[in-house]
Amino acid sequence: MPPASLSLIVTTYNWPQALAVVLDSARRQTRLPDEVIVADDGSGPDTGALVRRLAAGFPCALRHVWQEDRGFRAARVRNLAIGAAGGDYVLLLDGDMVLHPRFVADHLAAARRGSFVQGSRALVSAAFSARMLQQPWLRPAFFNSGLVRRRHTVRLPLLSRAYLQLRDGRPRMIKSCNQGWWREDLLRLNGFDERMHGWGREDDELALRAWHAGLACRQLRLSGLAFHLHHRERHSNGASPNDVYLAQTRTSHRTRCDLGISAHLAEFARRPAPDLRADPAAAPNVY
Repeated sequence: MPPASLSLIVTTYNWPQALAVVLDSARRQTRLPDEVIVADDGSGPDTGALVRRLAAGFPCALRHVWQEDRGFRAARVRNLAIGAAGGDYVLLLDGDMVLHPRFVADHLAAARRGSFVQGSRALVSAAFSARMLQQPWLRPAFFNSGLVRRRHTVRLPLLSRAYLQLRDGRPRMIKSCNQGWWREDLLRLNGFDERMHGWGREDDELALRAWHAGLACRQLRLSGLAFHLHHRERHSNGASPNDVYLAQTRTSHRTRCDLGISAHLAEFARRPAPDLRADPAAAPNVY
């Protein structure tokens, strides 16, 4: 059975122009998410103002969770959003990933118990990204210039289902910019390891623990399309200060991290993240 409800989580940091385009693509889905949660890693007030402005006419619940800017803490802010989520299924998305209209429907079709889904991304050139920021409805196509991984702009659902079966197994090419998880699996794993500060490896480490716990990684290609807006990378050489934690998980075969979602669940039970449609003037919940 497919998931009965779905939460779309969008991680963001100080790029409200891109977030506006991403949220516009979320509201244009053929199958709307049941809620959208903006997971804000310490952005300034412009991001909060944008989310409140969009909330009034948003077609599904829109929530905003925020944490203080203490450097790159994607692991923790994703955990906050997962803790706030009410959906049976969770889609993880970065705030620079613009969605194909069938993105949510494709992920729901790919969801299977005992697995998580790893989607792909089409990298968009700087010039075309600038056009998308000005024209939120614009999407790149296969023959546009300046695309990287051009094949990721092609949607072929029948072939996609065959590829899913072929590539169902060990985690590979892990990126949390486009992933689908059963929320109960994320709770069982205790989510992302919040010891991880700085760019990188929090997604690889979670996927490795999932594999240790018996969850397969289903590689979604030719559907679940998302287009990555161009920006300057926040890392220089691919190395991460979190490599040590990934190595520990690889050798220990652990399935659950010590510092994860469980640290926040009591707070969310006491103080849920509100649907901003009911009160667009509300400030984001700070955790």
